[in-house]
Amino acid sequence: MSYDRLHALGKELQLVSDAGALLSWDQEVLMPGKGVGYRAEQMAWFSGYLHERLTSPEVGDWIALAEGDAESASDPFAEANLREWRRQYTRATCLPKRLVEVFAESSALAKAAWAEARQKSDFTLFAPHLEKLVSLSREHAECWGYEEHLYDALLDQYEQGSSTRRLIDTLGALRESLLPVVLEATAQTPFDRKKFIAHYPREKQEAFNREVAESIGFDFGAGRIDTAVHPFCSGMAPYDTRLTTRYDESNFLSSLFGVLHEAGHGLYEQGLERERRGEPVGAAVSLGVHESQSRLWENHVGRSRAFWEKWLPRAAEYFPNLASLTVDEIDEAVNQAALSPIRVESDEVTYDLHILLRFEMEREIFAGNLAIKDVPAEWNSRFESLFGLKVESDAQGCLQDIHWSIGIFGYFPTYSLGNINAAHLVAAARRQDSVLAAQMDRADYSGLLAWMKTRIHRPGSLYLPDELVTRAAGSPATADALVEHLRSRYLRRRRG
Repeated sequence: MSYDRLHALGKELQLVSDAGALLSWDQEVLMPGKGVGYRAEQMAWFSGYLHERLTSPEVGDWIALAEGDAESASDPFAEANLREWRRQYTRATCLPKRLVEVFAESSALAKAAWAEARQKSDFTLFAPHLEKLVSLSREHAECWGYEEHLYDALLDQYEQGSSTRRLIDTLGALRESLLPVVLEATAQTPFDRKKFIAHYPREKQEAFNREVAESIGFDFGAGRIDTAVHPFCSGMAPYDTRLTTRYDESNFLSSLFGVLHEAGHGLYEQGLERERRGEPVGAAVSLGVHESQSRLWENHVGRSRAFWEKWLPRAAEYFPNLASLTVDEIDEAVNQAALSPIRVESDEVTYDLHILLRFEMEREIFAGNLAIKDVPAEWNSRFESLFGLKVESDAQGCLQDIHWSIGIFGYFPTYSLGNINAAHLVAAARRQDSVLAAQMDRADYSGLLAWMKTRIHRPGSLYLPDELVTRAAGSPATADALVEHLRSRYLRRRRG
């Protein structure tokens, strides 16, 4: 049966893809620097093999035959699998194997060059690699095709149903609603950071972070936390989900919120249906949904007063200087709105401004209006205009994120979509289930995780992103819940 052949192929390709993901994780966490060139060759082979197997002529025949099978059409999971297999096959057959292999090799080399450039704060070390990845991504987009903007084809990799025009409308509306909140929140009296000045040993941070991640449901029998230049989550499978963070021994909150963010991704990966691994319906549906889970646990949970009522006493056992802080003070400290240069360390109120900047920069690059050599100057100019701050170095500016070094253009907007989805889903969960709401108010998140597993995690890609969120929440996501959340959390504080 054609559907069974597709199912077997999907399982095989998933095994190969997960092995490639493990090599990518290893490059970030453990691999010695001199292994970069060989790792690039390995990644090129994996990508080429996956592409060759997926684009075999018989695969198209199997899909066509299965689409015409009445039994498959009557099963919603089979129907969704065929929808996604058709999409994957169509997009893959547009690309020559050479392009796939060159892109994989180039991104592996670019990732290493970016790490060095960031460490030295020198964009010129990374610029040739970025130039090549942008050129290769343009070639991808031209092969896939697009209706209005070349950038649309790149966005569609990460968020089906999205487009440049739609994101301009969505993020434009968010910006309009957000800026007054940013102005008011950042004008309030700042928390006295002197109360946080202390030494936070890395080993104690590691132990505390693990305890917190485990308490919200992350399964360490099927996962781990390591260190990387840029925090990420690699979900090789629901039973092998790896988180990374980075440590600052003068600020334990940096690694804690990094772990909560990546654990949110990890909970999604661990919550997918294990028996459907290798089927499209067994995979996460989009990055806008994936980011909703990371931003939910980082912000709606980790920055909540209830969370710190529970965890401040335990944190003080690891870090004795915190014993003098009250819950009011820690609540104010973790919810301090301030304009700053680093996206991953920014607060909820100003975070989306960082995404708006990156979205605008990518649009200009792929519209042909911004040359790669001019990226640092353009970044610095736009950042100062939007944030009112000067960028001190390339490392704090255009080199701070890993995304461009691995060739994922069109990814950044999904962070803001994730923020919108997170606020919408949390509001819906609390509204739909009063017991769950009461649990959250006493820092018991078991009900929240169960709600997300049932409505978001387990369906995988059964529904497209918009339909999945609408089904879960009872209405389509808009920025309203996000803006209301930010107002209620940040504008209730004393003004300076």
